Amino acid sequence: MNDDNKILLFEQMPIPRAVAKLAIPTILSSLVMVLYNLADTYFVGMLNDPVQNAAVTLAAPVLLAFNAVNNLFGVGSSSMMSRALGRKDYEAVKRSSAFGFYCAVFSGLFFAFACTVWKENLLALLGASETTREATDSYMFWTVTCGATPAILNVVMAYMVRAEGASLHASIGTMSGCLLNILLDPFFILPFGLHMGAAGAGMATFISNCVACLYFFALLYKKRKNTCVCVNPKKFGFQKAIVLGVCGVGVPASIQNLLNVTGMTLLNNFAAAFGADAVASIGISHKIYTVVFQIALGFSQGIMPLVSYNYASGNRRRMKDVILFAIRLMMPIMVGVTVLYYIFAGTLIRLFMDNEVIVAYGTRFLRGECLGIPLIVMDFLAVGVFQALGMGRRALMFAVMRKIVLEIPALIILNHLFPLYGLVYAQPCAELVLATAAVIMLIRIFQEEPAKQTDHRS
Repeated sequence: MNDDNKILLFEQMPIPRAVAKLAIPTILSSLVMVLYNLADTYFVGMLNDPVQNAAVTLAAPVLLAFNAVNNLFGVGSSSMMSRALGRKDYEAVKRSSAFGFYCAVFSGLFFAFACTVWKENLLALLGASETTREATDSYMFWTVTCGATPAILNVVMAYMVRAEGASLHASIGTMSGCLLNILLDPFFILPFGLHMGAAGAGMATFISNCVACLYFFALLYKKRKNTCVCVNPKKFGFQKAIVLGVCGVGVPASIQNLLNVTGMTLLNNFAAAFGADAVASIGISHKIYTVVFQIALGFSQGIMPLVSYNYASGNRRRMKDVILFAIRLMMPIMVGVTVLYYIFAGTLIRLFMDNEVIVAYGTRFLRGECLGIPLIVMDFLAVGVFQALGMGRRALMFAVMRKIVLEIPALIILNHLFPLYGLVYAQPCAELVLATAAVIMLIRIFQEEPAKQTDHRS
């Protein structure tokens, strides 16, 4: 994307059109990513074997932990890049992208090594029993031991491509891997193909992530004269301003995801006490809930380059209008989705496993989880704004509030008061408090004088 196109998109294009150009491809890629996550659950569920389905659920916290690295170097570097673009500091953009790229590669390799060496302890921590251990181990071999690096790298590269406004290209890269995964799943999982069960789902995921990485490498090579995204090792280094700029946003975002892993692991361990059926049911209901979760997340991520750029360039009015437009657009949609989820909860669960026990569990789980859907819009937008503006401390405060202060204690208390079924109400309770805090903190950002904004720039 050349400079004129960047200026048109970030500075001059009408807000609804600019938001659509950035957010729609990101939402679509998020939806396709959800579909590929659902595909694992759907095709494994066709085996009608709760053990295989439980294996995918139990391994989910490890795959979620990838997002800690994705956010550290993806969110961190993309925020730094967008703010540098707003200041027209193109050298900082290149060095930020090179730093994020190579740190993602090294982190992926370390992640795979650590999870393989300490595999036995990790499986026990995840709540795998003698019944589910072998299936969980097989799934993690492909998704973690073999797949950690490509899984992390393709997401980080998508963040960096999106940071300069090329949201469509970022989404195509992400979607290419996801769609391939959906096509491969039935062949690797089901009896008419390789009949590998959960392990087959993991193998399909590994292959699809490798393909997505190849797409981004080809894209950067083709656009090498017109892009600020740089993977040249000569631009990689540990310059203080770059490291602090990336990590100032990335570390809080990473901690937020690590806390998400902690919460999911705790949830699975509580559910494991009630058997494989309960674990599988929570896994299915959470995957369905994740569809709208990812829409809200994709929308907030999509508009963040627009927020970052206008913040750094000093156009505070346009920044505020983008955020308000996002709220007015997304809130009614999420309320409508909540109503549909609540009414058709049983039907949705049955799509994945036609088992009366699973459907009974899953219906109650999904109806509890869906109550928090309208609230996550405000939460995600607030955290996204903090990240876009370089306000890492505020993003970290929200992460700590969500998990440590609110959700994890609520999991423990509600499970004690209402065994098993109380677990799914912990997140809506946390989101209610966070949504209220989000409104207050966004109002304060809108009221800040322009001179104060420079304090947050890296």
